[in-house]
Amino acid sequence: MTVRLTIMAQIAQVAEEQRVKLPPLSDDLVLLDSGLDSLAFAILVARLEDELGFDPFTTSDDVYFPVTLGDFVRVYENAASKLENAS
Repeated sequence: MTVRLTIMAQIAQVAEEQRVKLPPLSDDLVLLDSGLDSLAFAILVARLEDELGFDPFTTSDDVYFPVTLGDFVRVYENAASKLENAS
């Protein structure tokens, strides 16, 4: 499963568990408009770390907070690419 598909699946799972009705997931969806609160995002990031094996927000020196879902996915894809290239 790709990084993007893993993220989308985990978002759907967290939303279901938190009883949040998600809007259509697209790259331009503003994260604040997703319906997920800070606890849901914390759960999402923790699960993604379990699934993907890394947390790009703690392993990078660059502090960047994604605004859209596309930004969020790119943060993970870029971190995955850096990890692959470092191997």
